[in-house]
Amino acid sequence: MSNSHVAAATGHRRTDLPFVAVTMGDGAGIGPEVTVAAVVEESILGECRPVVIGDAVRLRTAAKSIDLDVEVRPIHAVEDAVHDARTVNVIDLALLPEDLPWGELSPVAGDAAYQYIKVASELTMAGKVQAICTAPLNKEALHAGGHVYPGHTELLAALTETEEVSMMLSTPKIKVIHVTTHIGLVDAVAKIEPGLVQRTIERGHQALVRAGIPNPKIGVAAINPHAGENGLFGYGEEAEKIAPGIEKARAHGVDAVGPLPADTLFFLAGRGDYDLVVAMYHDQGHGPVKVLGIEAGVNVTVGLPVIRTSVDHGTAFDIAGKNMADSHSMVEALHQAAEMATR
Repeated sequence: MSNSHVAAATGHRRTDLPFVAVTMGDGAGIGPEVTVAAVVEESILGECRPVVIGDAVRLRTAAKSIDLDVEVRPIHAVEDAVHDARTVNVIDLALLPEDLPWGELSPVAGDAAYQYIKVASELTMAGKVQAICTAPLNKEALHAGGHVYPGHTELLAALTETEEVSMMLSTPKIKVIHVTTHIGLVDAVAKIEPGLVQRTIERGHQALVRAGIPNPKIGVAAINPHAGENGLFGYGEEAEKIAPGIEKARAHGVDAVGPLPADTLFFLAGRGDYDLVVAMYHDQGHGPVKVLGIEAGVNVTVGLPVIRTSVDHGTAFDIAGKNMADSHSMVEALHQAAEMATR
């Protein structure tokens, strides 16, 4: 990264654009780097008013590490932000030590990442910002910091007192929503049931309608190879756990088809036959998306009372602080947050 993409300050900015709270993630990972790079992109500043929730000292260190010439400007309230391509506005929680090492697991950084999300959630629930965009946190550091959640999705559900949410991965080529996410495969199969399948399909339908697709066509994946091949594979999970949920969603006016063999379904979705794939478990959905390129993926939490998008990559401790991180996924996550907030 360099500061070559940063245009000169453009002076007057529209004040009707949505505010987006941008959490900088785990301070020992690449979150601070991709955050400072993304929030000063001219394309983003034309769509929203980003305000970082994080640590000013760490953001300055990150900007220096990627040769980015910007002012990191602490503010007390989102309305105090000044939006131009040389200013990073930050609500500074000042939780990290100045000498925090890059690329090393830290309970302090894990706790700080939680606190950034907590403040962003409070700002959104209070109507101060219109969306949240999150840089990656490290689950092990989060747990070491005293916050035992599988990830951002479950953490935000708890903070907003939301009983059930879904993870949706969005790329320019395919979109995937998950019936189950951060649990083991055996537990995922046990958890899948018609009501959960139906609710996931309908959440995905509503998310795409909000995104401007009025009648999305949804393909629902099977659990077993060849969708069970009429009982040859598995124990009838498709007929017992998935098909009834699809039928109930269809009865509510959703254009859903399945259960379909996952390998065929992803091929068909990739060529444009389906607007959304419903995956049954984490790797069934994540694998095909990441083959398309991690930098193109955005993680959207569906079902929250707030809009939340995120990068679809981790903290990348191995390259943190080395001017090797790619901010494209963060830029795309901010773009989708702004687009949904505007709609």
